[in-house]
Amino acid sequence: MTTATRHPSGPAAPTDPAGPRTVRVPVDGGELTCGVWGPEDPEAPVVLAVHGITAHHRCWPLVAEAMPGVRVVAPDLRGRGRSAGLPAPYGLERHARDLEQVLDHLGVREVTLVGHSMGAFVVLTLAALVGERATGLVLVDGGLPLAAPAGGVPSPTATPDDVLGPAAQRLRMTFESHEAYRDFWREHPAFAHDWSPVVEGYVDYDLEGEAPRLRPSAAVAAVAADAAQLFGGPTYEQAMRSLTLPTVFLRAPRGLMDEPQALYAPDAAERARALVPHLRDVEVDDVNHYTIVLAPRGAEAVVAAVRDLHA
Repeated sequence: MTTATRHPSGPAAPTDPAGPRTVRVPVDGGELTCGVWGPEDPEAPVVLAVHGITAHHRCWPLVAEAMPGVRVVAPDLRGRGRSAGLPAPYGLERHARDLEQVLDHLGVREVTLVGHSMGAFVVLTLAALVGERATGLVLVDGGLPLAAPAGGVPSPTATPDDVLGPAAQRLRMTFESHEAYRDFWREHPAFAHDWSPVVEGYVDYDLEGEAPRLRPSAAVAAVAADAAQLFGGPTYEQAMRSLTLPTVFLRAPRGLMDEPQALYAPDAAERARALVPHLRDVEVDDVNHYTIVLAPRGAEAVVAAVRDLHA
């Protein structure tokens, strides 16, 4: 398969005049693209918000808009969005070190960490890395080790298709226009009742390349490498045990396809307290794995959790 050309500024797409400022941070192998909402005042409180496994920073507008006066810094992780061209290695430790460089570049001394899905694993790993620099941690339907699939935890030699299944197929698809990609996502069960300009902006940003062969920006190899690390293990469990900062886990009661079987069972937080005794958990009403950040009721719960960390 021919590799698509990476376009740092993305393809021509509908623009969002209220969107975030773009900051590019030098990291190993190139530059990491970040979106920044809120005041430019260096003394403003900072939230670092990290997206899920095939996502990018445009999943956070509703959260950012609900926190006036807070600087929300949201990266495109290595292998996603406008950071898709950054080379391997990937994995939780690599992402955490990239984000430490973001904090250093922006001169951030104290930060609240928020992560959705795989991003929750990344911010937990980052919290263990930066210590007291992190003042609070919100894990949004992620960050707690996932139950192993029926075939067992993927091996280091597993292919992207072994790890990702149908998701790998979507990442290899091409679309003739932004409207065609919007139509693809409009049919997704997760957004059946929650299509909005925010979701549309999220979908538009995801594409790269040139029409009529636009492609989702996430690199298949990056997504597969990261997915294989979401089942815990000694290193990750040690990071969990090291946490002393206030930590909240938000659970979506429905899954990625809006199905009743959620990503996490209702007792997931209770079981995780063996490693993080001070973990607090909240079930967010009437959301699925996507709308817990991309719908107003989900974003409100995320913002409430951030505020409660420091109440």
